[in-house]
Amino acid sequence: MNLNPSSTHSERVTLITGANIGIGRVTALRLAQAGFTVFLAGRSAQRTQAVIDEIHATTKTSNKAFFLPLQLDDLDSVRECAALFLARQLPLHLLVNNAGLAGRKGQTRQGFEMAFGVNHLGHFLLTQLLLETLKASAPAKVVTVASRAHLMAYQGLDWPALQQATRSLTGTREYGVSKLANILFSAHLAKALAGTGVSTYSLHPGVVDTEVWRELPGFLRPLLRLRGLLTPEEGAQTTLYCALQAPASESGLYYDKSRIKTPSRIAQDAQLAEQLWHQSLQWVKAQS
Repeated sequence: MNLNPSSTHSERVTLITGANIGIGRVTALRLAQAGFTVFLAGRSAQRTQAVIDEIHATTKTSNKAFFLPLQLDDLDSVRECAALFLARQLPLHLLVNNAGLAGRKGQTRQGFEMAFGVNHLGHFLLTQLLLETLKASAPAKVVTVASRAHLMAYQGLDWPALQQATRSLTGTREYGVSKLANILFSAHLAKALAGTGVSTYSLHPGVVDTEVWRELPGFLRPLLRLRGLLTPEEGAQTTLYCALQAPASESGLYYDKSRIKTPSRIAQDAQLAEQLWHQSLQWVKAQS
């Protein structure tokens, strides 16, 4: 597997987490077809190779997609992933924080609640490590896949609980908290990047039939299907809109069905977003 495209590569470059299945796979395929060189960051080189082969077959090239090892539940792995990408001395025009899990209980390697650690904190650190390259590559974008599930986190963030094992029976409450964190992070990131040429977007992809739900208790899965699950192709559309079409003037906003959507009241709390930003910085620095 070739991991060293030319450092003089002139095409646009994107890094996508969790791109070996579901909406991440569709996103990677469509972005490659749109002309991007795609770095697919995930846990399994074997599973990702199938998507890389598919990208090369559809784009009729052999130097378009590359695997990067990444385990978002381990901040050391996040740092190693970023270092591997940065070592290639390529620009980065688009970072897609796509990977996510729901229903998996426990704690990450560094002791954070599992959904929060994977869905928010791992992506927070990855973005921080790639920020200077994004700014140097401007215009650039950061697209974070959040969820309408943030509506479940109407009580905000229970700070002590974020450093404890999953408490709820199904893990869905914690999933909602992690998705609230995604929206707050994206909104504050837009403020931090104002004037740099890097814009940010968060989104609800719809309730999509993907493996993000694989850890949910079996009795809940039929309930999801009763609501009408979208296909990964349908679920990737808002991500692709934000990546390819959303204007920089809409940086920091939240999207649903490829349109601006007003998130919950607490997801619009700028003070909470700033608090989460600074707390997340402290946590990832403490673990370095």
